[in-house]
Amino acid sequence: MSELKELGSQTTYWNAAAAAGTKQFAHPLHRPWLEDVSRNATLLDYGCGYGRIMNDLAQQGFNNLAGVDTSPTMIAQARQRHPAMQFTTLDRPPKLPMAAASVDVILLFAVLTCIPEDQAQRSLIGELTRVLKPNACSTSATCSYRTTSATRTATPNPPNATAPTGYSGPTTAQSAATTQATGSPPCSQDWTPSPPRHITVPTMNGYESEGLQLLTHKRTPNR
Repeated sequence: MSELKELGSQTTYWNAAAAAGTKQFAHPLHRPWLEDVSRNATLLDYGCGYGRIMNDLAQQGFNNLAGVDTSPTMIAQARQRHPAMQFTTLDRPPKLPMAAASVDVILLFAVLTCIPEDQAQRSLIGELTRVLKPNACSTSATCSYRTTSATRTATPNPPNATAPTGYSGPTTAQSAATTQATGSPPCSQDWTPSPPRHITVPTMNGYESEGLQLLTHKRTPNR
């Protein structure tokens, strides 16, 4: 499997952001999508950052959580903030240190917005598909894809315009979507999407952005 060069090339940026503590993630977890998921299910947060969402999930009673990220500094801070949780640095993204069909739910919060190339997105989706179980629990992908009109008017040239644009959002065990700069993300043929939720979220730079949350399910063979 090819590595995600786009993610690897951003490691320096995310390491610096984590060290400075200036980037705060605020993309919300839509809890109703996980209400019917067993609290013993295996949940993976891909692009976990400081572990914010994993901590939220733990408070909801989920007890089999794992977080991965390409930034060693992010992972170090996640371990410091949540020492009882499992966090791993990805050395060869998107390759995951997990067996095939071993994960029930994948959280993917705005990771795809950090990956501009279609093939790199497909590589990530392929790896997520590999580790997800058939008939596993639903998955949601959250992406921020466009600034609001008020933000564009107030900040025609926002700071850090060339920096990665991802925030954080969830995916769970059955979907993976390829996102575009604007509009709804098309799904892999292995996934069945539900209608997306359109929301407004604060960005890491203090602005507002229009975004979507997508819940999808991994298709089973012959389904």
